[in-house]
Amino acid sequence: MTDGLKEHTAFVSENTAAVTYTPSSSHIWKDNRVKPFVKWAGGKTQLLPTIRDSYPEELGTSITKYAEPFIGGGAVLFDILSRYHLEKIYISDVNAELINTYCVIRDECETLISSLSALKENYIPKSNEDRKELFYECRTRFNILKKTGENKVELAALFIFLNRTCFNGLYRVNRKGEFNVPIGSYKNPAILDEDNLRNLSQALKRVEIVCADYRQSLDFIDEQTFVYIDPPYRPLSETSSFTEYAEGDFNDEAQRGLAEFVKQIDKKGAKVLLSNSDPKNADPKDEFFDELYADFLIQRISASRMINSKGTARGKISEILVSNYLEV
Repeated sequence: MTDGLKEHTAFVSENTAAVTYTPSSSHIWKDNRVKPFVKWAGGKTQLLPTIRDSYPEELGTSITKYAEPFIGGGAVLFDILSRYHLEKIYISDVNAELINTYCVIRDECETLISSLSALKENYIPKSNEDRKELFYECRTRFNILKKTGENKVELAALFIFLNRTCFNGLYRVNRKGEFNVPIGSYKNPAILDEDNLRNLSQALKRVEIVCADYRQSLDFIDEQTFVYIDPPYRPLSETSSFTEYAEGDFNDEAQRGLAEFVKQIDKKGAKVLLSNSDPKNADPKDEFFDELYADFLIQRISASRMINSKGTARGKISEILVSNYLEV
């Protein structure tokens, strides 16, 4: 372990735990704009204006609750936190390291900032070879902590550091559940944004954060809830997806199970908006989602493919938005 990594680990409390937090309705939030703290494959920052235009008109009035059971990078959540004062907010994901990071930002922000600052100061001045050595030492340390469940703040700092310095900001694990994305080639990666982390910490004080399957959100959701669902996308081809971002696989059977869940929460009276890939990009005759969500409105919107390793393979594609409240 290098001296820089030793110094980094010394910053971190070994006893910080990521726990479910239920916010107080009396919390007062100052209206600061907040943004995602990680780059995320499938993140919705570029589509946010379109998604924002699709929010229910009643959001913030008769709709007083928000649920996002595949939180990912949280672009939609943070937009809603910046614009609306809702009574209850619930987010979840099966990626334990991602959820831990949300919890640490909320509960241990200053310690996290100190830890990230040490990593930044150690990483940025280094030569490419020395950066590479530090990156892989941090990746090894992250995978150790991932297995042991110890040192939650250090784990969160490494999660953000690796996300900001790895190739394309991907989060991918191998069959052993180990993060295995190689180093990226960024000259000046944005490892630390103190102002945004502090604003996020305040915004997340009123959010219930849970590491769980999406089905666990069912009890939270009712007729006063807006639910945004952004699951792992259905691959447009057999080679277009990367190895899982969490242990498990979201295949076509899982997509069908999710559609049944959408029907359940529709019956509860919730307003639902779901995004996914459009199979018609690859095969105009593919009716998978059109059949799956035949009872709902399906809109096709333009998006940019961003995660292909070849720049020439990126470009405009169509994605779908499924809703139970929008009109044609």
